[in-house]
Amino acid sequence: ALLREQYAPVAAAGVVALEAEIAALEGAARRGIAEAGVALAAAQSRLSDLRAYREAYGRYCWDVGGVADLRIAPFHLMAAQSHTFTDREHPWHIETLARLAGVSPLFIATETLLVDTANAESVAAGVAWWLAHTEAGGEGMVIKPLSFVPGAKCQPAIKVRGREYLRIIYGAEYTQSENLARLKERGLAAKRSLATREFALGIEGLERFAAGDSLRRVHECAFAVLALESEPVDPRL
Repeated sequence: ALLREQYAPVAAAGVVALEAEIAALEGAARRGIAEAGVALAAAQSRLSDLRAYREAYGRYCWDVGGVADLRIAPFHLMAAQSHTFTDREHPWHIETLARLAGVSPLFIATETLLVDTANAESVAAGVAWWLAHTEAGGEGMVIKPLSFVPGAKCQPAIKVRGREYLRIIYGAEYTQSENLARLKERGLAAKRSLATREFALGIEGLERFAAGDSLRRVHECAFAVLALESEPVDPRL
């Protein structure tokens, strides 16, 4: 529904409007109107951005006739037999869940790369992997510390999306210089604080559920997360 009702209409309306604008500006330029050249270049740049936006969301569309057409790429084994597995490192989760891909077409093994942040070559390999992945149309990656529950000064995860995918998040024209300048002024402190608090509440709720606590106790954590989500944050995040 999001694709049909939001992304696709924006792209379709924008492309039609800009193509008409470009045709009019080209006519004005042929008549020797000096100002038309600058406006024409700007409109052509915006049209290029809109087409890139259409391609970006188009990579995440495929025909689905039923449950058999769905695909899941799991990355966290949440709980089993009263245990939450938060004591296991991330590679264990990925490797364990990858076994599902061998027994059911519903599952896809999640790609992963272990990077030693104290090793320059390892970091360079991680950057190269991300660039190759995003340039091929991938969304990006999620960076996590090795430990599932990191220390207090480390976020549990950070999404690092690619240039083209971010058009879906920030809009088709976010790469225009004036828009990038505005986005770079974002305040991240509140969002980071929310991420760590919501992660802690999520783990607490999951542990309560796995331990067989009442739904009232589990829902305390869920409602606390919902309350945090209602707090105002920078809308450009």
